[in-house]
Amino acid sequence: MVTGYLFDSLYLRHFQHGHVEGPERLEAINNALDETGMRDRLVALTAEPISIERLARVHHTRHIERVQSVAEHGGGGLMGMGDETYVAPRSYDAALLAAGAVVTGVDAVLRGELKNAFALVRPPGHHAFADHGEGFCLFNNIAIAAATACAEFEIDRVMIVDFDVHHGNGTNAIFYHDPNVLYCSTHQWGIYPGTGNWDELGEGAGVGYSVNVPLLPGWGDEAMRWIFNDLLVPIARRFQPQLILVSAGYDPSWTDRLGSMLMTTQGFFNLTRTLVQLSDELCGGKLVMTLEGGYGLNGLAYGVIASFAAMLGDESVADPVGPARYAEKPFDEKYLDQLRALHGLPSK
Repeated sequence: MVTGYLFDSLYLRHFQHGHVEGPERLEAINNALDETGMRDRLVALTAEPISIERLARVHHTRHIERVQSVAEHGGGGLMGMGDETYVAPRSYDAALLAAGAVVTGVDAVLRGELKNAFALVRPPGHHAFADHGEGFCLFNNIAIAAATACAEFEIDRVMIVDFDVHHGNGTNAIFYHDPNVLYCSTHQWGIYPGTGNWDELGEGAGVGYSVNVPLLPGWGDEAMRWIFNDLLVPIARRFQPQLILVSAGYDPSWTDRLGSMLMTTQGFFNLTRTLVQLSDELCGGKLVMTLEGGYGLNGLAYGVIASFAAMLGDESVADPVGPARYAEKPFDEKYLDQLRALHGLPSK
């Protein structure tokens, strides 16, 4: 398998002192890539900034101009004083390049130059709406990539899988009426942004193309295995995607500061391997991942390494982070049956 990755030092220039979403996240991943020898097994791709034309397929002009203006005036909160979604002087440039990197990965995969790819970018994107950014996100990288694939590669069916601990409310909203994009999210319930309930199924032509799976704190590897194997996989087979995109957040890790899930490095490996196998079965292996959250640096870094190992077809992965500190809570299989019924699948 030929697996590509995208990184640029410009992403480190998006920075606000003391903020939890900082450049140390990518620095930790880069250190792990070198320490494990993983970088030598990957193909490095060079991205170009996203064009305004591509960006405008998803985002309103006023929002794009707002991000640019705040950056050009020295930075600050995107929506005003005290907004945790910050813009630094180079954030606009970094955000254009982040979106461009995901599109570059999609382009290479759809042209058959790579089997799959992972864009190691920031700022993240899945909380960005068409008309505003929030939740540390400026532009919605994965939504832009999906829109580009549909517009420029005659793709009719894109599946987006989002396993960040937070619901990708921006991505879900952008495609909530769109039957060409199947959005599937697993996320911890009861934390930001408070959306993504199980009955948020889409609207209009998009009904049935939003699959939201809120999870309880303490549900870790076992819960994700059940949900992916017995809910998302059969839904994907029914949809028959031509491309699978992944919003890869590693904040479900037991090491994370912002979530209370208990996933391990092995859990991220298993989850990614399921997605790789699904892409092999349904769309010729066409799989592109992009980085979202993850704020426990070891859990983040080695979770990413685990995903790369799965993308390369490895049979296992080392877990230098160790097992979860606490035993995960047993998964409620009755909940799975309810979700399957909601989405038109027979009971297990």
